[in-house]
Parts: sequence; C-alpha cells; structure tokens
Amino acid sequence: MFTPKYPTPHTAPPPAVAPGSAKGTSVDHAPAPAPVEPRSNRPTVQLTPGSALALVAGGGAVVLVIGAVLVSMLLAVAITGVSVAVVTVILRLLLKDLRHH
Repeated sequence: MFTPKYPTPHTAPPPAVAPGSAKGTSVDHAPAPAPVEPRSNRPTVQLTPGSALALVAGGGAVVLVIGAVLVSMLLAVAITGVSVAVVTVILRLLLKDLRHH
C-alpha cells in the first residue's frame, strides 16, 4: 500500500535526446507511441436508481437508530438525576426529623 508505484516500461516516456547530437545523423526514427492510460484494478461503482434508493433508506435508518439511542441515553441521565434529587430531599427530611426528636 505504501510502496512506490513505478510506471511499466511500455508507458515510460522515451529517453531525451541531446539537442546537438541529432543534427549530423541521417537515422530515421519512428514516432513515439501514444501514451496508454493504465487500467485500474478497482471495479467501478455504478448506482442504479434502485441501489441509490436503498442507500438513502439505509442511511435514514442509521440516523434514526443513532437518534433513538442518543435520546434514550439522555432520558436515562434525566431520570437518574431526578431520582437522586428525590432521594436527597427525603434524606434531608429524615435527618432533620432525627435532630428534632
């Protein structure tokens, strides 16, 4: 994954020729081949209307489930806070009653 990708020999650019070396020669060179785009090994993803609809529905379901979990956690914290407050009031009343008698 982190190794460098080197171009294959058939897609590498031709070696550069020095400007003064080609003047006195009569050698006829063939034109360089057109560069070929490398093919990707990864498959392309094509969304059909049905799969796009399924993707949207799945995303909506995930959002609803996460929302329900977060709301239930908030409700649990609120109920715990109220119950601790009620217990505190009851304990204060009991301690106050014990000090007067």
